[in-house]
Amino acid sequence: MNRTRFLKNFAGLGLLSIWGCQTGSGKASLAALEDATQGPENPESVKLLRQELKTAWLRSEKMTLTNVEQMPPEFFTFKYTKEAMSFAEQWRHCVIYTCGQLAGRAGLKNPYKDVKLPVQMPKEDVIKELKNMYTFVRQSIDELPNEKLLASCDFAGDKIPIWRLFYALENHIIHHRGQCVVYLRLKGVKPKGYYGW
Repeated sequence: MNRTRFLKNFAGLGLLSIWGCQTGSGKASLAALEDATQGPENPESVKLLRQELKTAWLRSEKMTLTNVEQMPPEFFTFKYTKEAMSFAEQWRHCVIYTCGQLAGRAGLKNPYKDVKLPVQMPKEDVIKELKNMYTFVRQSIDELPNEKLLASCDFAGDKIPIWRLFYALENHIIHHRGQCVVYLRLKGVKPKGYYGW
């Protein structure tokens, strides 16, 4: 990675390496993204940003469901220590946290505001709630007005644009998905690979 790309990534401007790979023009993609982050005046750039976000979250859903579907139903209450969350709780936490953070910071209606998910859920319920979460995220990407998507929100002691919040929330899911890979291994399941984008 060259120094300019590193600095842009570090500054949060070089977001869409995958987008550049898909379009075959990393420099053009980066320029369009930089246009989008300057404001809603360039609707085509914001449209491309939305497409990238949806692509990232569709891939996230596929990887998450690959992980969850591999765990036998009888092990959804498995914890590696009594203090840890169970396999089911890991995913319940992701659903509640993702929807709550996105709704609260982007000014959306939280689909779980008046829903109390059980702490332990069977496999089919975990899968159903994860699909609901991913649907909510994709709908939010589609329906947020440009001005809101590009507006800033408070997050982790800093201010970030709402579009970057989508990446921060996916990063949180990656963290828990990684933990759940270990849960699978501890129960003798060899995790399926899901490398690539």
